[in-house]
Amino acid sequence: MSESMLKMWISFAGMGFLVLAIGLVILSRHKLKGIFAMIISFFAYVSLFLGGIIILYIVFSGPSI
Repeated sequence: MSESMLKMWISFAGMGFLVLAIGLVILSRHKLKGIFAMIISFFAYVSLFLGGIIILYIVFSGPSI
């Protein structure tokens, strides 16, 4: 697998983490209450952080030819 293809799959994982974070935040704010909302919200913010770090890595690693 080439470096370009590997970066593509890694960026898809980062975007997946960001979409997961959106879904979990919406779930925790609108459907859940109490300790469950806090736990789901924690996982949402962790996935938001991981997705952001992955996307930053892909963007700042430069072009792959």
